Amino acid sequence: MDYKKTNAPLNTVTRDMIELSEDTGNVYETVCVIAKRSNQIAAEMKHDLEKKLQEFASLNDNLEEVSENREQIEISRYYEKLPKPTLIATQEYIEGKIHYRNPSKEKINMGD
Repeated sequence: MDYKKTNAPLNTVTRDMIELSEDTGNVYETVCVIAKRSNQIAAEMKHDLEKKLQEFASLNDNLEEVSENREQIEISRYYEKLPKPTLIATQEYIEGKIHYRNPSKEKINMGD
């Protein structure tokens, strides 16, 4: 996923949680959905970063031999400038890109 192409803001935005939770009908459920998606995005971003930095890992890492690599620094700066996973997840939720289900509600509906 290209995180730079997301419409998520780079800074924290105040949101109306009552309006945001209209789909679920529960503020806490909405926060839970966004939090779970945020954790998925954070894990994916961490995996991508580790994969890119793995190319620069040397087999003989000593404290004395550690040198700064300009490409490593640029990659790290790129990831630092990206929107935070929570902001990306919130934007995805607002845009309707997150698909979720609540198994406990499905059991109640099946019993009717």
